[in-house]
Amino acid sequence: MSIQSRYGIVSRQKADGATYTPPVLADFVARQMCKVAESLIPTTGVLRILDPAVGHGQLLLSLIGELTSIRRDFQITACGFETDERALKVASQNIRERFPFVQIDFQQRSFLDFVLEHCPPTGGETLFAPVRKESYDLTIANPPYVRTQVLGASVAQRIAETFDLTGRIDLYHPFILGIAQVLRSDGVAGIIVSNRFLTTKSGEAVRRAISGKFNIHHIWDLGDTKLFQAAVLPAVLILGGKNAKTDHSPSFSSIYLTDAPGEKEASNAIDALSHEGVVGLPDGRHFQVQHGKLSAGKSFGDPWRIATPAGDSWLATVDANTWGTFKDIGKIRVGVKTCADDVFIRCDWTDACNGVEPELLRALITHHVSRRFKSSRSERPRTILYPHEATNGCKKVVDLSKYPISKAYLEKYRQILEARTYVLEAGREWYEIWVPQDPSAWDRPKLVFRDIADRPTFWLDMERSVVNGDCYWIAAFDSNKVDLLWLAAAVGNSSFAEVFYDRRFHNKLYAGRRRFMTQYVEQFPLPDPQSSIAQTLIQRAKDIYHILPSPEAKHLEDELDACVWSAFGLSVEEVRR
Repeated sequence: MSIQSRYGIVSRQKADGATYTPPVLADFVARQMCKVAESLIPTTGVLRILDPAVGHGQLLLSLIGELTSIRRDFQITACGFETDERALKVASQNIRERFPFVQIDFQQRSFLDFVLEHCPPTGGETLFAPVRKESYDLTIANPPYVRTQVLGASVAQRIAETFDLTGRIDLYHPFILGIAQVLRSDGVAGIIVSNRFLTTKSGEAVRRAISGKFNIHHIWDLGDTKLFQAAVLPAVLILGGKNAKTDHSPSFSSIYLTDAPGEKEASNAIDALSHEGVVGLPDGRHFQVQHGKLSAGKSFGDPWRIATPAGDSWLATVDANTWGTFKDIGKIRVGVKTCADDVFIRCDWTDACNGVEPELLRALITHHVSRRFKSSRSERPRTILYPHEATNGCKKVVDLSKYPISKAYLEKYRQILEARTYVLEAGREWYEIWVPQDPSAWDRPKLVFRDIADRPTFWLDMERSVVNGDCYWIAAFDSNKVDLLWLAAAVGNSSFAEVFYDRRFHNKLYAGRRRFMTQYVEQFPLPDPQSSIAQTLIQRAKDIYHILPSPEAKHLEDELDACVWSAFGLSVEEVRR
């Protein structure tokens, strides 16, 4: 089956206007491309430009408009691919009305079908062959952003094999590689993508591919500007063909919402990018705008972030005062995943079991009780029926016949549980939790933290609870070194941790929320635990835990916060969000 017929759903979504590029962003991309590509514009001859996912043609309109504002004494051929016939007709009409002198060469088919046809995964011409079926001077694109699972397993596998991609793949990943295949060696591409690839583990293959197949001119992380109606945090990539000469390191700019007072003013978020610092907009929003260089880390597994002299100096000071990181304490794990929460997790067990509680119940931690240092109390706490145990260091499922109340309850929901066919196909019992983690670890002290939060939220569990899958947790490798968990709680809950996160990873969602995933938290720094200031941090964290909730806790948190900054050789900074 062709990709055209399978990813038609994407085009239908685009045809409804959900993911089309707003003109202000299209104009910005075109303008940045032409700054880089000015030498490509011929005095005579034909300039071939491409949009591999045309939609209604806004990107091509913006690029043609920018090109013709520079000079009009050359011919333009606008090329494009689109699976939606109606969208192609609209795009053609729009271009003809505004630019009747432009030649149009549109194909109603998927760009990826085109690339795969000329670059088969096995035999003949390959994706990496020097001979290209087509080449384009300029490519401007807003590829579909959708997981390849939508396309079906066979198509996803074909894409992965052809483009040498592994792991969780989004459709824009192969689009980027396909653009590399058809772009002239001295051509320029402007591509709008999700900014997720900059910082996530799943973006590693994309970072590697972009570095290997393009010269990077500029990356613009447009953060939470809400330029799209859809919940997409976009980035703009200005790339050159790999054989083009470049005499500068890649630039990086970012813009994110902040609560800080505005220093300058702009008419919209795109115009704000011409400034630096805190920029206010007429709608009352303030954005922190930064310009620097791309820091790509030591390997493609490292996040791509903005590097500025001040930021690099700050991180160097932190590194000089770092003893170890959170991953040196213990393995960071996500909580349990039952894949049937309505069965395994409840707050009304006696009602569900004729006035008695099942034998296998355990206390459960979820994000609903999250609070810094110590979890809050719920009036109706959730507990989990946990049918797993550890014997002689080995994890196993319990013998359900030994627990009659639990067995009777689970039998009532057997049909629902057996519908999880992947559990049975894995040779597991029908009543197992899909991801039970380590049963022997629940009795140990644990540091728990939320995945998504506007500020880091770490707390100690000293009550032998199971951690749910909406949180992450750490138990110390050495059970005699629980103080390391208290030290980590002190660091993790500080304003220092927020600034460190933003300068090392800079991965934010809307409204200033951050993702506290394993790949980030494991790099959070720790001061020498034997130092006097670290001992102070440990004691302060314990004190806060024992007096929560109380008004005095806030005073102790402020004292602890200042100590964390000092532990890394810094003074307290105002945190701009």
